[in-house]
Amino acid sequence: MTTFRFIHSSDLHLGRRFASLPDTPDANLRGRLTEARHTALGRLATAARAHGARDILLAGDTFDSPTPSYAVVRQALAAMGENDDLAWWLLPGNHDNLREAEPLWATIARDAPANVHALIDAAPVSLGAAATLLPCPVAYRSAGRDPTEALVTMPSDAGTARIGLAHGGVTDFDDTGATIPPDRDRSARLDYLALGDWHGRLEIGARVHYAGSPEQDRFRHDRRGVCLAVTLEGPGAAPQVREIETGAFLWTRAGLRLTPGQDAAAALAALLPEAGRREVLLSVSAAGRASLAEQARLQDAATRAAPEFAHFRLDTEALATHYEEADLDAIDRAGALRLAADRLRAEATDDGLSPDQREIANAALARLYAIVREMRE
Repeated sequence: MTTFRFIHSSDLHLGRRFASLPDTPDANLRGRLTEARHTALGRLATAARAHGARDILLAGDTFDSPTPSYAVVRQALAAMGENDDLAWWLLPGNHDNLREAEPLWATIARDAPANVHALIDAAPVSLGAAATLLPCPVAYRSAGRDPTEALVTMPSDAGTARIGLAHGGVTDFDDTGATIPPDRDRSARLDYLALGDWHGRLEIGARVHYAGSPEQDRFRHDRRGVCLAVTLEGPGAAPQVREIETGAFLWTRAGLRLTPGQDAAAALAALLPEAGRREVLLSVSAAGRASLAEQARLQDAATRAAPEFAHFRLDTEALATHYEEADLDAIDRAGALRLAADRLRAEATDDGLSPDQREIANAALARLYAIVREMRE
């Protein structure tokens, strides 16, 4: 019985531009994130060698679009080719599906080095005496069918482990046939099913896994990207699956709940990471209640901390205002400004007004407080 080791990854989305994120000349955030996706190829190669593996299985969406630039494609192929002691197996996913990305796969077939293999056919591929790879390339972006259906009848070499490679979502199987059944490993007699599409690490069953993207691209998963180092001791044996961290950037969220009288700036400082901020994208959601003065101090603290991070966002939409007389006195004790402040407070706390009207009044009062504070400083 021969042991077979490999790396399972997916969803590199090479060439992604991160257009929804702000960019500044000094930080060049979008460029840094795009480059991190490319250099993830090198980190996958390092993980493979550390695991004693020769094969890297990429379960779809290696490229972010069906028409990546020629430079993105050639640079990716060059990076894989430089690691010529490893075999790279590329599966078309929904973003780089066979139909829309036909020129892409033609380019790969023409220009790829000998150790890079495009899996454009749903046909078994021998990985030597230990394993057979059973790929399920995505033909259309929205095919409306289960992409792993062919695995049930796909043959494999006698005495080898059966490894399925597919891209799509797993939910309870229904009448549409558009999702992957969670028991596909059993119905197709698979020793391991390597899936892509979900960008986070997710175990469906002992033999069915999503590796997630090796370099995260959203706040949903709250951890750095990983790949999976998989060991198969032979047909029928339970796979041994180990996570190896590959992500350069951490996308994470944090909740900040405030109460009246609390030092909001200190509360924010307490939840910020102490080191590595340049590689962290952090979204903080403030909730609870705070005075206008504490809200202003919170914004000041956020403004001071933000440049240390790759990206920093403070969301105060759920933070209600605790109105204190001292806040209104800070605007003015009498006169036109105080009249305006009193009127805005009345509107902000008037249950007879719509939530949107109250929010507008509250925002206007906070802005008035900030303007007066800035003038006096």
